[in-house]
Amino acid sequence: MARHKSAQKRARQDVKRREHNRALRSRTRSVVKDVRDAIASGAGTVEQQLRAAEGALRHAASKGAVPKNRASRLVSRLHKAAARAKKS
Repeated sequence: MARHKSAQKRARQDVKRREHNRALRSRTRSVVKDVRDAIASGAGTVEQQLRAAEGALRHAASKGAVPKNRASRLVSRLHKAAARAKKS
């Protein structure tokens, strides 16, 4: 355990940040899963969910909870899958 006052504060901040990042990552996984389910089922709400997923991913990337390249890759793959599903 941290002994110095500044180290104790840093430990508290780390716990807070870890919980926040965990919630962001969980939300992004849920939103991506919703988009994939909508694409698979052929639901008409794919565009709305895709916009929500892109926003959630970009937000998580800007906060550092998810690497920026991973967020971009996921957004790209979701758009590609949605276009493929729309075409067929």
